Amino acid sequence: MPKLVIGGVPHDLTEQVVTIGRAPDNAIVLSDPSVSGHHAQLELSGDTYRLKDLDSTNGTRVNGIPTTETLLRFDDRIRFGALEARFEPDVLGSQPLPKVQQIQARAAESSVAPVDFTNASPFRSQKQESDPTRKIFFIIALIALAAFLGSMVAVLMMHAPAL
Repeated sequence: MPKLVIGGVPHDLTEQVVTIGRAPDNAIVLSDPSVSGHHAQLELSGDTYRLKDLDSTNGTRVNGIPTTETLLRFDDRIRFGALEARFEPDVLGSQPLPKVQQIQARAAESSVAPVDFTNASPFRSQKQESDPTRKIFFIIALIALAAFLGSMVAVLMMHAPAL
């Protein structure tokens, strides 16, 4: 059964239309000077209620937002003047969970270990190709570097003072 909890006091919503206000002819009477005589009404709309402000002096807010009419949802915070309320709809689906059933686990009938883990990687594998041109260029660069260093040593030896 849907409820409107105001100041910790639950009010069951059993009627098609529920009026809220300070006047004694309302279904929910709120004795607070900030609440109008006929402040708001709740009207059943499907399986929830539609809140409608009845041109109240201090207005009606839902979740902090001023509203004139809105469909209420689970745990909406409603403010009638200075009084705060909480809407709790009829929760038909809130029944206890079914009992836990034991699940029988079985070992796999067959299992094959992977040869390598390349198929487990999310990245494409890079092929290790030998490029003969790259090798030749690298060898020539090493020979040129050795020749340069050798010539530098020879020049330094020619100009070195005799001991």
